[in-house]
Amino acid sequence: MAERILIVDDELAARTALAVLLRREGYEVCEASDGPSALAACASFRPDLVLLDILMPGMSGFEVCRRIKTTPETRLTPVVLITGLSATEDRIQGINSGAEDFLSKPIDVNELMARVHSLVRLKLFTDELEHAESVLFSLAQSIEARDPYTHGHCERLSDMSSRLGEKLGLPDDQIRALRRAGIVHDIGKVAVPDAILLKPGPLSEEEMCMIREHPVIGERICAPLRTFRLVLPVIRHHHERHDGSGYPDGLRNSQIPITAAVLQLADVYDALTTNRPYRKASPSAVALAIMEEEAKRGWWNRELLDAFRAMIVESVVPAPSHSREAAAN
Repeated sequence: MAERILIVDDELAARTALAVLLRREGYEVCEASDGPSALAACASFRPDLVLLDILMPGMSGFEVCRRIKTTPETRLTPVVLITGLSATEDRIQGINSGAEDFLSKPIDVNELMARVHSLVRLKLFTDELEHAESVLFSLAQSIEARDPYTHGHCERLSDMSSRLGEKLGLPDDQIRALRRAGIVHDIGKVAVPDAILLKPGPLSEEEMCMIREHPVIGERICAPLRTFRLVLPVIRHHHERHDGSGYPDGLRNSQIPITAAVLQLADVYDALTTNRPYRKASPSAVALAIMEEEAKRGWWNRELLDAFRAMIVESVVPAPSHSREAAAN
């Protein structure tokens, strides 16, 4: 299928000239004459590249670009702003709106085609990465579905660990890694037989050895994706313990990546507060008390556990009502 390009310009002659040129190069082309129709075309046509004029009546190209880049379905679509403006502040505004590149009027055909070819290749590469991530997420969810007791576990971990990361003030890239890791952290369990994974009773030493291999296997599965660079340490180390008694590497204290320690707290809490074949779910307060005792044994980072407890308490305790005060005033 031909790559798709959306041309947005209020001048018919300019749109037509670009469309003819791009169709000759084998691209599928869609045209829009203003901002609202451009955004509608992005949703329906799903272009691989947008060539966007800046100076249009009503909604400017800057605003159209900003909306494309803040919409989850189109945020990775490359945008080239076409402009007769040359002031530095206009270029800065274009960069701030999320544009990947600029073309100055009058357009040089060779420059246009070079940039189009380059950005379309980049979009196709990005799509491949997204597809690979989707496959991994689907695999992780299929593993979760093997055990009816863990329904929704990955989504809960993704949510809890990223919220704790935000509470701790972690950088945005680490918070994104926590969201992804929540979904794929146990993907290595694909190599663990159901007879072991779903066993209601205690595991033998041999069976435990197989379970303890799943973080390493999970890291190996996800390693080819560069976008998972910050996710890999979480996958490998989310079963380490503060005192070095965890697995697979027996890391201690600050050797454990903070993102792995964050996700592990969410993992332990979720396991304690959901039904399992060998026990019933514990109430939140009981689960936190158990984790507190485990922290005294040296398993968890004390500061992280305190922050996690505060986050959980804030989420389960309703805010005090001020209705009587308001009525009295």
